[in-house]
Amino acid sequence: MFNIGTDNETKVLKKIARMDEPFAVIGKQLHETIIAANPELEPKLWYGAPAYTKGGEVLCFFRVDGNFMTFGLTEKASFTPSENAPHHLMASAWFLTQFDEATEAQVANVVRDATS
Repeated sequence: MFNIGTDNETKVLKKIARMDEPFAVIGKQLHETIIAANPELEPKLWYGAPAYTKGGEVLCFFRVDGNFMTFGLTEKASFTPSENAPHHLMASAWFLTQFDEATEAQVANVVRDATS
């Protein structure tokens, strides 16, 4: 028997809906973008934050941090150093306060690269 409210995606959507504005809207947009970028990802709550898993491993997440939304990758994500970079840093987290088309496109690219 299906128990309403125990489904992981339902829990994630409820968590997003409880976020203060503008983060509830941004969170819904992030959720939709992440799932569209890789439909194999499974949403779940991870340390109280919306997160997305593949094969049981959390690969990406987002949360509200003060005046920003943080979108991040875990160490389980796929990382590729930037080609011809003069350093060894690889991006793993970003702050945002708005979600426009350019941000949506970049998040989708990050998710596809990190979860392949």
